[in-house]
Amino acid sequence: MPRVPMPSLQSWLRHLDSLRVKLFLAIAGANVVLVMAASLVYSWSFERGFVEYLQHSEEARLTPVVARLADGYREHGDWRWLTDDEDRWFRLLHEMLGVTRSRRFGPEAPAIAPPGAAPLPPVTIDPRILLLDASRERLLGPPNRQDQAVLRPIEVGGRTVGFLGYVPRLSMVASLEQVFQQQQNRKFGFIAVGMLLAVLLTAAWISRWLTLRLRALGESAAAVSHGDYTVRIGVRGHDELAELARDFNRMAASLDAAKSARERWIADIAHELRTPLTTLRVEIEALVDGVRRPSADTLASLAQEVLRLSRLVEDLRLLSLADLGALSMRLQHLDLAGLVREYLKDQRAQLPADATLQQALEPGGVIHADPDRMAQVFGNLMQNSLRYTHAPMQLRVAVRVEGEEVVLTWEDSAPGVPEDALPRLTERLFRVEDSRSRAGGGSGLGLAIVHAIVTGHGGTMLADASPLGGLRWTLRFARLDEPADD
Repeated sequence: MPRVPMPSLQSWLRHLDSLRVKLFLAIAGANVVLVMAASLVYSWSFERGFVEYLQHSEEARLTPVVARLADGYREHGDWRWLTDDEDRWFRLLHEMLGVTRSRRFGPEAPAIAPPGAAPLPPVTIDPRILLLDASRERLLGPPNRQDQAVLRPIEVGGRTVGFLGYVPRLSMVASLEQVFQQQQNRKFGFIAVGMLLAVLLTAAWISRWLTLRLRALGESAAAVSHGDYTVRIGVRGHDELAELARDFNRMAASLDAAKSARERWIADIAHELRTPLTTLRVEIEALVDGVRRPSADTLASLAQEVLRLSRLVEDLRLLSLADLGALSMRLQHLDLAGLVREYLKDQRAQLPADATLQQALEPGGVIHADPDRMAQVFGNLMQNSLRYTHAPMQLRVAVRVEGEEVVLTWEDSAPGVPEDALPRLTERLFRVEDSRSRAGGGSGLGLAIVHAIVTGHGGTMLADASPLGGLRWTLRFARLDEPADD
Protein backbone atom coordinates (compact mmCIF):
# COMPACT_ATOMS: atom_id res chain seq x y z
CA MET A 1 0.00 0.00 0.00
CA PRO A 2 1.58 3.31 -1.02
CA ARG A 3 2.46 5.74 1.73
CA VAL A 4 0.63 9.02 1.77
CA PRO A 5 3.20 11.82 2.04
CA MET A 6 2.77 13.95 5.13
CA PRO A 7 2.63 17.69 4.61
CA SER A 8 5.85 19.42 5.49
CA LEU A 9 6.22 22.23 7.98
CA GLN A 10 6.84 24.72 5.19
CA SER A 11 3.61 23.76 3.44
CA TRP A 12 1.71 24.27 6.70
CA LEU A 13 3.35 27.64 7.17
CA ARG A 14 2.47 28.65 3.60
CA HIS A 15 -1.10 27.60 4.26
CA LEU A 16 -1.23 29.71 7.41
CA ASP A 17 0.37 32.64 5.59
CA SER A 18 -2.77 33.21 3.55
CA LEU A 19 -5.11 36.17 3.53
CA ARG A 20 -8.03 34.00 4.56
CA VAL A 21 -6.24 32.80 7.71
CA LYS A 22 -5.00 36.30 8.50
CA LEU A 23 -8.47 37.79 8.14
CA PHE A 24 -9.92 35.03 10.32
CA LEU A 25 -7.31 35.57 13.02
CA ALA A 26 -7.67 39.35 12.88
CA ILE A 27 -11.47 39.35 13.06
CA ALA A 28 -11.68 36.53 15.61
CA GLY A 29 -8.89 37.95 17.74
CA ALA A 30 -10.42 41.42 17.84
CA ASN A 31 -13.84 40.04 18.79
CA VAL A 32 -12.39 37.67 21.39
CA VAL A 33 -10.61 40.61 23.02
CA LEU A 34 -13.87 42.58 22.99
CA VAL A 35 -15.80 39.68 24.53
CA MET A 36 -13.19 39.17 27.24
CA ALA A 37 -13.06 42.89 27.96
CA ALA A 38 -16.86 43.03 28.14
CA SER A 39 -16.87 40.02 30.47
CA LEU A 40 -14.30 41.57 32.80
CA VAL A 41 -16.01 44.97 32.80
CA TYR A 42 -19.39 43.35 33.43
CA SER A 43 -18.07 41.20 36.27
CA TRP A 44 -16.25 44.12 37.88
CA SER A 45 -19.22 46.45 37.48
CA PHE A 46 -21.70 43.87 38.75
CA GLU A 47 -19.59 42.92 41.75
CA ARG A 48 -18.82 46.51 42.67
CA GLY A 49 -22.39 47.66 42.24
CA PHE A 50 -23.78 44.67 44.06
CA VAL A 51 -21.40 45.14 47.00
CA GLU A 52 -22.32 48.82 47.25
CA TYR A 53 -25.98 47.89 47.12
CA LEU A 54 -25.54 45.38 49.97
CA GLN A 55 -23.62 47.87 52.06
CA HIS A 56 -26.30 50.51 51.69
CA SER A 57 -28.92 47.88 52.43
CA GLU A 58 -27.11 46.76 55.57
CA GLU A 59 -26.75 50.33 56.78
CA ALA A 60 -30.46 50.88 56.26
CA ARG A 61 -31.28 47.69 58.22
CA LEU A 62 -29.04 48.75 61.10
CA THR A 63 -30.69 52.15 61.54
CA PRO A 64 -33.57 50.85 63.70
CA VAL A 65 -31.06 48.74 65.72
CA VAL A 66 -29.14 51.95 66.55
CA ALA A 67 -32.40 53.58 67.71
CA ARG A 68 -33.33 50.53 69.81
CA LEU A 69 -29.88 50.47 71.45
CA ALA A 70 -30.15 54.18 72.24
CA ASP A 71 -33.53 53.60 73.90
CA GLY A 72 -32.12 50.71 75.96
CA TYR A 73 -29.14 52.78 77.10
CA ARG A 74 -31.44 55.66 78.02
CA GLU A 75 -33.59 53.28 80.03
CA HIS A 76 -30.77 51.41 81.88
CA GLY A 77 -28.06 54.08 81.98
CA ASP A 78 -25.27 51.76 80.74
CA TRP A 79 -24.55 48.71 78.55
CA ARG A 80 -24.70 46.07 81.28
CA TRP A 81 -28.26 45.20 80.30
CA LEU A 82 -26.68 43.58 77.23
CA THR A 83 -23.19 42.59 78.34
CA ASP A 84 -24.59 40.78 81.43
CA ASP A 85 -27.24 39.04 79.35
CA GLU A 86 -25.71 38.04 76.01
CA ASP A 87 -28.84 36.14 75.06
CA ARG A 88 -30.67 39.42 75.14
CA TRP A 89 -28.23 40.73 72.57
CA PHE A 90 -28.98 37.85 70.20
CA ARG A 91 -32.72 38.15 70.79
CA LEU A 92 -32.54 41.82 69.95
CA LEU A 93 -30.67 41.06 66.69
CA HIS A 94 -33.12 38.32 65.85
CA GLU A 95 -36.05 40.61 66.52
CA MET A 96 -34.64 43.57 64.59
CA LEU A 97 -32.81 41.81 61.78
CA GLY A 98 -34.44 38.42 61.56
CA VAL A 99 -31.14 36.59 61.93
CA THR A 100 -30.46 33.34 63.77
CA ARG A 101 -28.85 33.08 67.13
CA SER A 102 -25.25 32.04 67.43
CA ARG A 103 -22.70 32.53 70.17
CA ARG A 104 -19.91 31.77 67.76
CA PHE A 105 -18.62 34.60 65.64
CA GLY A 106 -17.11 34.33 62.21
CA PRO A 107 -18.08 32.79 58.86
CA GLU A 108 -17.95 29.29 60.33
CA ALA A 109 -20.66 29.99 62.92
CA PRO A 110 -23.51 27.48 62.54
CA ALA A 111 -27.05 28.64 62.07
CA ILE A 112 -29.29 27.78 65.05
CA ALA A 113 -32.98 27.72 64.26
CA PRO A 114 -35.67 28.03 66.93
CA PRO A 115 -37.16 24.69 68.07
CA GLY A 116 -39.73 23.39 65.63
CA ALA A 117 -38.87 26.05 63.01
CA ALA A 118 -37.62 25.38 59.52
CA PRO A 119 -33.89 25.88 59.04
CA LEU A 120 -33.08 29.50 58.30
CA PRO A 121 -30.70 30.64 55.59
CA PRO A 122 -27.04 31.13 56.46
CA VAL A 123 -26.24 34.06 58.69
CA THR A 124 -25.63 37.31 56.89
CA ILE A 125 -25.12 40.06 59.44
CA ASP A 126 -25.04 39.01 63.12
CA PRO A 127 -21.52 37.43 63.08
CA ARG A 128 -20.25 40.75 61.70
CA ILE A 129 -22.03 43.10 64.18
CA LEU A 130 -20.15 44.63 67.11
CA LEU A 131 -21.19 46.78 70.03
CA LEU A 132 -18.53 49.23 71.27
CA ASP A 133 -18.59 51.65 74.15
CA ALA A 134 -17.87 55.37 73.88
CA SER A 135 -14.13 54.74 73.96
CA ARG A 136 -14.46 52.25 71.06
CA GLU A 137 -13.74 49.21 73.21
CA ARG A 138 -15.54 46.04 72.13
CA LEU A 139 -18.42 44.98 74.34
CA LEU A 140 -20.14 42.38 72.16
CA GLY A 141 -19.49 40.81 68.80
CA PRO A 142 -16.59 39.00 67.09
CA PRO A 143 -13.18 39.89 68.49
CA ASN A 144 -10.38 41.61 66.56
CA ARG A 145 -12.77 43.18 64.08
CA GLN A 146 -12.85 46.74 65.33
CA ASP A 147 -10.35 48.00 62.76
CA GLN A 148 -12.39 46.52 59.88
CA ALA A 149 -15.79 47.65 61.10
CA VAL A 150 -17.88 50.57 59.89
CA LEU A 151 -19.12 52.37 63.03
CA ARG A 152 -22.51 53.95 63.52
CA PRO A 153 -22.61 56.28 66.58
CA ILE A 154 -25.27 55.73 69.25
CA GLU A 155 -26.28 59.07 70.79
CA VAL A 156 -28.30 59.74 73.91
CA GLY A 157 -28.99 63.26 75.10
CA GLY A 158 -26.67 64.78 72.56
CA ARG A 159 -23.62 62.69 73.48
CA THR A 160 -22.15 59.54 72.00
CA VAL A 161 -22.54 56.63 74.39
CA GLY A 162 -21.35 53.87 72.07
CA PHE A 163 -21.00 52.57 68.55
CA LEU A 164 -22.71 49.89 66.53
CA GLY A 165 -20.23 48.43 64.06
CA TYR A 166 -20.44 46.00 61.19
CA VAL A 167 -17.78 44.48 58.98
CA PRO A 168 -18.77 45.06 55.29
CA ARG A 169 -17.02 42.07 53.78
CA LEU A 170 -18.95 39.54 51.77
CA SER A 171 -16.05 37.06 51.96
CA MET A 172 -16.72 36.56 55.68
CA VAL A 173 -20.03 34.77 55.13
CA ALA A 174 -21.41 32.25 52.66
CA SER A 175 -24.40 34.50 52.02
CA LEU A 176 -27.30 34.19 49.67
CA GLU A 177 -26.01 37.30 47.92
CA GLN A 178 -22.74 35.54 47.12
CA VAL A 179 -24.63 32.53 45.82
CA PHE A 180 -26.66 34.84 43.57
CA GLN A 181 -23.50 36.52 42.35
CA GLN A 182 -21.93 33.16 41.55
CA GLN A 183 -25.04 32.14 39.63
CA GLN A 184 -24.89 35.34 37.62
CA ASN A 185 -21.22 34.80 36.86
CA ARG A 186 -21.92 31.28 35.63
CA LYS A 187 -24.72 32.50 33.41
CA PHE A 188 -22.55 35.20 31.95
CA GLY A 189 -19.81 32.64 31.43
CA PHE A 190 -22.20 30.58 29.29
CA ILE A 191 -23.18 33.69 27.41
CA ALA A 192 -19.50 34.55 26.81
CA VAL A 193 -18.80 31.05 25.48
CA GLY A 194 -21.77 31.36 23.12
CA MET A 195 -20.56 34.75 21.97
CA LEU A 196 -17.08 33.37 21.32
CA LEU A 197 -18.52 30.57 19.19
CA ALA A 198 -20.63 33.08 17.27
CA VAL A 199 -17.55 35.27 16.80
CA LEU A 200 -15.50 32.38 15.43
CA LEU A 201 -18.25 31.36 13.00
CA THR A 202 -18.77 34.95 11.87
CA ALA A 203 -15.04 35.51 11.41
CA ALA A 204 -14.76 32.30 9.36
CA TRP A 205 -17.69 33.35 7.14
CA ILE A 206 -16.43 36.92 6.63
CA SER A 207 -12.87 35.79 5.82
CA ARG A 208 -14.18 33.21 3.34
CA TRP A 209 -16.50 35.77 1.72
CA LEU A 210 -13.74 38.33 1.33
CA THR A 211 -11.14 35.88 0.07
CA LEU A 212 -13.54 34.46 -2.53
CA ARG A 213 -13.92 37.93 -4.05
CA LEU A 214 -10.20 38.58 -3.84
CA ARG A 215 -9.48 35.16 -5.33
CA ALA A 216 -11.57 36.09 -8.38
CA LEU A 217 -9.53 39.27 -8.70
CA GLY A 218 -6.27 37.32 -8.36
CA GLU A 219 -7.28 34.77 -10.99
CA SER A 220 -8.26 37.53 -13.39
CA ALA A 221 -4.99 39.37 -12.76
CA ALA A 222 -3.09 36.15 -13.50
CA ALA A 223 -5.00 35.81 -16.78
CA VAL A 224 -4.13 39.39 -17.73
CA SER A 225 -0.47 38.77 -16.90
CA HIS A 226 -0.53 35.88 -19.41
CA GLY A 227 -1.90 38.14 -22.15
CA ASP A 228 -5.64 37.47 -21.89
CA TYR A 229 -7.04 41.02 -21.85
CA THR A 230 -10.63 39.91 -22.48
CA VAL A 231 -11.15 38.67 -18.92
CA ARG A 232 -13.63 40.63 -16.80
CA ILE A 233 -14.73 40.42 -13.14
CA GLY A 234 -18.37 40.32 -12.13
CA VAL A 235 -19.15 43.48 -10.15
CA ARG A 236 -21.46 43.04 -7.16
CA GLY A 237 -22.42 45.88 -4.85
CA HIS A 238 -20.92 49.31 -4.40
CA ASP A 239 -18.22 48.74 -1.78
CA GLU A 240 -14.45 49.15 -2.16
CA LEU A 241 -14.03 45.64 -3.58
CA ALA A 242 -16.70 46.35 -6.18
CA GLU A 243 -14.92 49.59 -7.08
CA LEU A 244 -11.66 47.67 -7.32
CA ALA A 245 -13.34 45.21 -9.69
CA ARG A 246 -14.59 48.10 -11.85
CA ASP A 247 -11.10 49.61 -11.95
CA PHE A 248 -9.68 46.22 -12.91
CA ASN A 249 -12.22 45.87 -15.72
CA ARG A 250 -11.37 49.35 -16.97
CA MET A 251 -7.66 48.48 -16.86
CA ALA A 252 -8.26 45.23 -18.76
CA ALA A 253 -10.34 47.10 -21.35
CA SER A 254 -7.57 49.69 -21.74
CA LEU A 255 -4.96 46.97 -22.16
CA ASP A 256 -7.16 45.21 -24.71
CA ALA A 257 -7.62 48.46 -26.62
CA ALA A 258 -3.88 49.15 -26.43
CA LYS A 259 -3.15 45.67 -27.73
CA SER A 260 -5.54 46.17 -30.64
CA ALA A 261 -4.09 49.62 -31.34
CA ARG A 262 -0.55 48.20 -31.27
CA GLU A 263 -1.49 45.46 -33.71
CA ARG A 264 -3.24 47.98 -35.94
CA TRP A 265 -0.26 50.34 -35.58
CA ILE A 266 2.18 47.67 -36.71
CA ALA A 267 -0.06 46.71 -39.65
CA ASP A 268 -0.44 50.36 -40.69
CA ILE A 269 3.30 51.01 -40.45
CA ALA A 270 3.97 47.93 -42.58
CA HIS A 271 1.43 49.21 -45.11
CA GLU A 272 2.98 52.69 -45.18
CA LEU A 273 6.48 51.33 -45.59
CA ARG A 274 5.41 48.84 -48.23
CA THR A 275 4.13 51.49 -50.66
CA PRO A 276 7.42 53.43 -51.19
CA LEU A 277 9.47 50.24 -50.94
CA THR A 278 7.34 48.57 -53.61
CA THR A 279 7.71 51.60 -55.88
CA LEU A 280 11.47 51.62 -55.38
CA ARG A 281 11.72 47.88 -56.02
CA VAL A 282 9.70 48.11 -59.24
CA GLU A 283 11.68 51.10 -60.52
CA ILE A 284 15.04 49.49 -59.70
CA GLU A 285 14.06 46.13 -61.20
CA ALA A 286 12.96 47.90 -64.38
CA LEU A 287 16.36 49.63 -64.57
CA VAL A 288 18.22 46.38 -63.88
CA ASP A 289 16.26 44.44 -66.50
CA GLY A 290 16.73 47.18 -69.08
CA VAL A 291 13.02 47.85 -69.37
CA ARG A 292 13.65 51.46 -68.50
CA ARG A 293 16.70 53.54 -69.07
CA PRO A 294 18.17 55.81 -66.40
CA SER A 295 16.87 59.34 -66.90
CA ALA A 296 16.30 62.48 -64.90
CA ASP A 297 12.61 61.65 -64.48
CA THR A 298 13.38 58.12 -63.29
CA LEU A 299 15.94 59.32 -60.78
CA ALA A 300 13.59 62.07 -59.62
CA SER A 301 10.87 59.45 -59.02
CA LEU A 302 13.27 57.30 -57.05
CA ALA A 303 14.43 60.30 -55.04
CA GLN A 304 10.82 61.23 -54.26
CA GLU A 305 10.05 57.74 -52.91
CA VAL A 306 13.26 57.74 -50.87
CA LEU A 307 12.32 61.16 -49.47
CA ARG A 308 8.86 59.90 -48.64
CA LEU A 309 10.33 56.84 -46.93
CA SER A 310 12.83 58.98 -44.99
CA ARG A 311 10.07 61.37 -43.88
CA LEU A 312 7.96 58.47 -42.66
CA VAL A 313 10.86 56.98 -40.70
CA GLU A 314 11.66 60.39 -39.22
CA ASP A 315 8.03 60.87 -38.17
CA LEU A 316 8.03 57.47 -36.49
CA ARG A 317 11.26 58.30 -34.69
CA LEU A 318 9.86 61.63 -33.48
CA LEU A 319 6.72 59.95 -32.12
CA SER A 320 8.82 57.29 -30.38
CA LEU A 321 10.88 60.00 -28.72
CA ALA A 322 7.69 61.74 -27.62
CA ASP A 323 6.40 58.51 -26.08
CA LEU A 324 9.68 58.13 -24.17
CA GLY A 325 9.62 61.77 -23.04
CA ALA A 326 12.93 62.31 -24.85
CA LEU A 327 11.77 64.80 -27.47
CA SER A 328 14.57 67.37 -27.63
CA MET A 329 13.55 71.03 -27.39
CA ARG A 330 15.37 74.35 -27.23
CA LEU A 331 12.88 76.41 -25.26
CA GLN A 332 12.84 80.19 -25.57
CA HIS A 333 10.51 83.05 -24.76
CA LEU A 334 8.64 83.58 -28.04
CA ASP A 335 5.87 85.89 -29.17
CA LEU A 336 3.46 83.35 -30.68
CA ALA A 337 1.77 85.96 -32.89
CA GLY A 338 5.09 87.06 -34.36
CA LEU A 339 6.18 83.47 -34.92
CA VAL A 340 2.94 82.66 -36.78
CA ARG A 341 3.19 85.89 -38.83
CA GLU A 342 6.71 85.03 -40.02
CA TYR A 343 5.69 81.48 -40.93
CA LEU A 344 2.61 82.57 -42.93
CA LYS A 345 4.71 85.19 -44.70
CA ASP A 346 7.21 82.52 -45.82
CA GLN A 347 4.46 80.08 -46.87
CA ARG A 348 2.25 82.57 -48.73
CA ALA A 349 3.79 81.58 -52.04
CA GLN A 350 2.93 77.89 -51.39
CA LEU A 351 -0.80 78.59 -51.19
CA PRO A 352 -2.98 78.14 -54.29
CA ALA A 353 -3.63 81.27 -56.30
CA ASP A 354 -7.35 81.23 -55.42
CA ALA A 355 -6.73 80.66 -51.69
CA THR A 356 -7.95 83.20 -49.15
CA LEU A 357 -5.85 83.78 -46.02
CA GLN A 358 -7.22 85.69 -43.01
CA GLN A 359 -5.02 86.65 -40.06
CA ALA A 360 -5.95 88.03 -36.64
CA LEU A 361 -2.72 87.98 -34.68
CA GLU A 362 -2.82 89.71 -31.30
CA PRO A 363 0.66 90.61 -30.02
CA GLY A 364 1.82 90.13 -26.45
CA GLY A 365 1.20 86.40 -26.21
CA VAL A 366 4.62 85.24 -25.00
CA ILE A 367 5.09 81.50 -24.50
CA HIS A 368 7.95 79.17 -23.60
CA ALA A 369 8.56 77.19 -26.79
CA ASP A 370 11.05 75.75 -29.28
CA PRO A 371 10.84 77.73 -32.56
CA ASP A 372 11.81 74.73 -34.70
CA ARG A 373 9.23 72.46 -33.11
CA MET A 374 6.57 75.17 -33.44
CA ALA A 375 7.50 75.47 -37.12
CA GLN A 376 6.79 71.72 -37.38
CA VAL A 377 3.38 72.34 -35.82
CA PHE A 378 2.52 75.10 -38.29
CA GLY A 379 3.88 73.09 -41.21
CA ASN A 380 1.84 69.97 -40.41
CA LEU A 381 -1.32 72.02 -39.88
CA MET A 382 -0.71 73.76 -43.21
CA GLN A 383 -0.10 70.45 -45.02
CA ASN A 384 -3.30 69.06 -43.51
CA SER A 385 -5.28 72.06 -44.79
CA LEU A 386 -3.68 71.98 -48.24
CA ARG A 387 -4.14 68.24 -48.61
CA TYR A 388 -7.80 67.95 -47.58
CA THR A 389 -9.41 71.31 -48.44
CA HIS A 390 -11.39 71.77 -51.63
CA ALA A 391 -10.72 74.72 -53.93
CA PRO A 392 -11.07 77.58 -53.48
CA MET A 393 -9.33 77.18 -50.14
CA GLN A 394 -10.08 79.46 -47.18
CA LEU A 395 -7.67 79.63 -44.24
CA ARG A 396 -8.09 81.70 -41.09
CA VAL A 397 -5.38 81.85 -38.41
CA ALA A 398 -5.81 83.79 -35.17
CA VAL A 399 -3.74 84.33 -32.02
CA ARG A 400 -5.29 85.91 -28.92
CA VAL A 401 -4.56 86.23 -25.22
CA GLU A 402 -7.14 84.82 -22.81
CA GLY A 403 -6.12 85.48 -19.22
CA GLU A 404 -3.16 83.23 -18.42
CA GLU A 405 -3.28 81.45 -21.79
CA VAL A 406 -2.29 82.19 -25.37
CA VAL A 407 -4.73 80.64 -27.85
CA LEU A 408 -3.95 79.73 -31.48
CA THR A 409 -6.88 78.83 -33.75
CA TRP A 410 -6.31 77.33 -37.20
CA GLU A 411 -9.39 77.03 -39.41
CA ASP A 412 -9.93 75.88 -42.98
CA SER A 413 -12.86 75.48 -45.35
CA ALA A 414 -14.82 72.44 -46.51
CA PRO A 415 -14.94 69.52 -46.44
CA GLY A 416 -15.50 68.97 -42.75
CA VAL A 417 -14.96 65.95 -40.53
CA PRO A 418 -17.73 63.81 -38.99
CA GLU A 419 -18.27 64.70 -35.35
CA ASP A 420 -17.57 61.17 -34.11
CA ALA A 421 -14.15 61.24 -35.83
CA LEU A 422 -12.98 64.53 -34.26
CA PRO A 423 -11.50 62.98 -31.06
CA ARG A 424 -9.50 60.45 -33.13
CA LEU A 425 -7.83 62.86 -35.54
CA THR A 426 -4.62 62.91 -33.50
CA GLU A 427 -4.38 59.11 -33.37
CA ARG A 428 -1.46 57.70 -35.29
CA LEU A 429 -2.25 56.54 -38.81
CA PHE A 430 -5.91 57.42 -38.38
CA ARG A 431 -7.64 58.60 -41.54
CA VAL A 432 -11.19 59.74 -41.97
CA GLU A 433 -11.08 58.53 -45.56
CA ASP A 434 -8.18 56.29 -46.56
CA SER A 435 -8.38 56.84 -50.31
CA ARG A 436 -8.22 60.61 -49.94
CA SER A 437 -5.24 60.39 -47.60
CA ARG A 438 -3.30 58.11 -49.93
CA ALA A 439 -4.14 60.34 -52.89
CA GLY A 440 -2.73 63.30 -51.01
CA GLY A 441 0.37 61.41 -50.03
CA GLY A 442 -0.24 61.63 -46.27
CA SER A 443 0.93 59.00 -43.79
CA GLY A 444 -1.59 59.79 -41.07
CA LEU A 445 1.15 60.86 -38.65
CA GLY A 446 1.18 64.64 -39.11
CA LEU A 447 -1.55 65.52 -36.60
CA ALA A 448 -0.20 62.95 -34.15
CA ILE A 449 3.17 64.74 -34.33
CA VAL A 450 1.46 68.11 -33.77
CA HIS A 451 -0.30 66.72 -30.72
CA ALA A 452 2.95 65.28 -29.34
CA ILE A 453 4.80 68.60 -29.76
CA VAL A 454 1.95 70.68 -28.26
CA THR A 455 1.70 68.29 -25.31
CA GLY A 456 5.47 68.44 -24.89
CA HIS A 457 5.12 72.21 -24.51
CA GLY A 458 2.51 71.75 -21.79
CA GLY A 459 -0.31 72.82 -24.08
CA THR A 460 -3.60 71.34 -25.21
CA MET A 461 -5.05 70.67 -28.66
CA LEU A 462 -8.74 70.40 -29.52
CA ALA A 463 -10.57 69.85 -32.83
CA ASP A 464 -14.09 70.99 -33.71
CA ALA A 465 -16.10 72.17 -36.69
CA SER A 466 -15.13 75.49 -38.27
CA PRO A 467 -17.66 78.14 -39.38
CA LEU A 468 -15.77 78.11 -42.68
CA GLY A 469 -17.11 74.60 -43.29
CA GLY A 470 -13.96 72.66 -42.52
CA LEU A 471 -11.91 71.91 -39.42
CA ARG A 472 -10.84 74.20 -36.58
CA TRP A 473 -7.89 73.43 -34.34
CA THR A 474 -7.57 75.25 -31.01
CA LEU A 475 -4.13 75.18 -29.39
CA ARG A 476 -3.66 76.60 -25.88
CA PHE A 477 -0.32 77.44 -24.24
CA ALA A 478 0.60 78.93 -20.88
CA ARG A 479 1.23 82.67 -21.12
CA LEU A 480 4.43 84.24 -19.74
CA ASP A 481 4.81 87.75 -18.39
CA GLU A 482 8.41 88.08 -19.56
CA PRO A 483 9.17 89.70 -22.93
CA ALA A 484 10.11 87.55 -25.92
CA ASP A 485 13.78 86.81 -26.64
CA ASP A 486 15.37 88.78 -29.43
